[in-house]
Order: sequence, then structure tokens, then C-alpha cells
Amino acid sequence: MRLTSIALAVVWLAAGPPAAAQNLARATPESVGLSSAGLTTATAALQAHVDAGDVAGVVAAVARHGKLVYLEALGQRDLAAGDVMPENAIFRLYSMTRPITSTAVMMLWEDGKFQLDDPVSRYIPEFEDQRVFLDASDPDLSQTRARAGDITVRHLLTHSSGIGSRSSAIYRAERVRLRSIPLTEMVANAARVPLFEDPGTRFRYGISTTMLGRLVEIWSDQPFEEFLQQRVLTPLGMTDTVFWTDGERVDRLTSVYRPDRETGTLRPHAIEEVPFTQRPALVEGGVGLLSSVMDYVRFSQMLLNAGELDGTRVLRTDTVALMTRNHLPDSVMPIGGGYMAGSGWGLGFNVVLDASAYAFPVGQGEYWWDGSSGTRFSIDPEHGIVTVIMAAVSPSRGGGFREEFKELVYGAIVN
Repeated sequence: MRLTSIALAVVWLAAGPPAAAQNLARATPESVGLSSAGLTTATAALQAHVDAGDVAGVVAAVARHGKLVYLEALGQRDLAAGDVMPENAIFRLYSMTRPITSTAVMMLWEDGKFQLDDPVSRYIPEFEDQRVFLDASDPDLSQTRARAGDITVRHLLTHSSGIGSRSSAIYRAERVRLRSIPLTEMVANAARVPLFEDPGTRFRYGISTTMLGRLVEIWSDQPFEEFLQQRVLTPLGMTDTVFWTDGERVDRLTSVYRPDRETGTLRPHAIEEVPFTQRPALVEGGVGLLSSVMDYVRFSQMLLNAGELDGTRVLRTDTVALMTRNHLPDSVMPIGGGYMAGSGWGLGFNVVLDASAYAFPVGQGEYWWDGSSGTRFSIDPEHGIVTVIMAAVSPSRGGGFREEFKELVYGAIVN
């Protein structure tokens, strides 16, 4: 096991944060109403998941009331190389890319570049005459009907556009999403294939956010990655949030593993044909970013601070409030089973509506999401807590390591 959170806080307070990254101030757990012993128990639980082979390694962080009180890195970055997991390891965010893209979108909304209920076809004409499958459960390109209503920007932000998932059989057959094609081509592909249902009639989690990345380019007259870098990542000191790794970052990129179906032993698993060590043709706002735990803590703390971090304002207070409430109508609810039955969707996030639907602790008004290779973040205004945890395992369950960590962190709350 690595240093305890108390010792870590002392080390960082003595050394001082790197000037370039402007890390959140370090503090002891007790100074913000958390138990050091409780957080040590959380560390032991994560170590047990590593020892059990649920994950090769993990990095986790907790901030409360704007103070970083926990940062642990356990296990290995790469099993074959045998190197330990560094605190600044780089992970594939997958769906945790979406809140960052949505933030970029809402910055441009603040700039007056569009309205939330504008039709997407106003900016991307290919969506003007898009049709709808007659049977969403068995999509057939020869069996379609005219669309009722337009896709709006709000529909894209809330996954109620009728656009499907990158893993859907029809999208794979039609090669809608490939990391080897440019964003403009992927958007054209998504517009070419019919919708699964009329806009605004169902929550369907999918590639809508990647369409938003293209809209950011149109509204800003900049490549998507440049806008993100200039307006979001650099102002927030997110120095390790990138679309591909090069230079020294390559040695910090975690390897993804999948349990063997027969033995459960972790085996290397290549999710993408174009690896994240190469610059992809597709700069993807839905699932394309890499990041570190501390970068995402900074992003999350900005949102918990109502749009500001370290004196830099990224979003207006009222914009963050708008983003973090449910925008789905009653006619679309509930959006799923399990905890999704107690969830709505804001402008980029899962929003907790009924905590009793959750099997792990959540706060009133909490908003959060995760990624398909073992990452998760949560922002809890009720308790003033940000938690970020990242591993590299697919499927992402990893023996329930994320849920157990959240349970133990909240069990460590003293006051």
C-alpha cells in the first residue's frame, strides 16, 4: 500500500504544488470533516481489488470543500512492464469526455452563438431530411419513415436526439464511427443513417455528443481540439487531457485489460483499432479524450465551484445551474432500470433525482458519470465532495471497485 492520505497531505503541503498545474490546496481529511481512518479503509479496499485481479491498478482522489484530502495510486500501470501505477497516470476517459465537450458547448451558448432549441440542421444541413427507422429494434435501411420534428442542440446534449450508440449493429455495419475518419465524415455518416426514433421522444445514449464537437467547430470557427485547449483545458490547468499521447505521456498511458472468460485472469485488451499513442483522424467529443485523475478533479471542482477555479471563470454560475438540472420531459422518464430509474439527464451529465434508486451513496443534486474502461467521477453539492476514480478495465465493473470506494468514502464523513 502507498502512503496514507494524511502523510500524502503533509508531503504535498511541504513541497508546495507545481506552479503550472495550480493543484487544489492539500489538507488533512479531518480539516474538512472526513476520517483519515475511514479513507485508509477505502485504500485497503482498492488494494484488495488489485490483489484479487479485478483491476491491474487504480488511481483515486477525493476533494471536499475545495481541498484535496485523498490521492492514492495502487497496483500497476502495465502488468507486462511491471511498473507501478503513478499518481499522474493517463487513462482513456471514453464517456467522461462528454461533460468536457458539453462545457465547451455551453461556453459558446454564453457567447450567443446559438440557442438550445435551435435545429441542428441550421448549422449542419445534412440533418435536414434525415429519416427514422420503422422498427428501432430491427433497423432496416429500406424500412424508414419521415421524421417528426427537428433535432435540436438540447436533444444532442440530453441524448434524446434519436441518434444511436457507436456500438449499435447498424452503425457498425455502416461504419458510422471509425477513429480513422475525420469528424466531418463521421457527422455525415450519422446524418445519413436514419434515426432510431423521433427527436425528443426517448433517451438513447449514443454518439450525440460527437455531433456537438462538430458544432463547436462551426460556432467557433476553430478545430474542436484547439477550442478545447484554449478555452477549457489551458485555463483549468488540465495539462494531461489530450486526444492522443506523445513524448513522456506515452510512458504514463495505462494499458487496458479484460478478464479471461474462463479463468478471470486479466489479459491485454485493444478496444480501438487506432491506438491512443497515434494521432487519430477522428477528434471525438463523445469518447475521445485521455486524462489523469487530478486533471479531472480540477474540472469537477470548477463545476462544484459554480464555474470558477483558482480565480479563473470558465462558466457563469447560472450556466452551471442550468447544466446540472434535469432537462428530460416526463414523457421520456424513466430513462432506464436500476440507478437510471432514479436519474435524469442534464446538459452533459447524469443527474440524481431519487437517491433511493442507487445502491451506492449519492447526495441531493449530485451529478456524475463514468467511462466504459473503468473511470468515474461524481460531484456532490450537498456534501461538497468531488470523487474521481480511474482504472483501465473492460468491461468496466472491475468487481465493483468504484461503488465500494464511494461507499467507504461516504462512510468516512464525520460532519
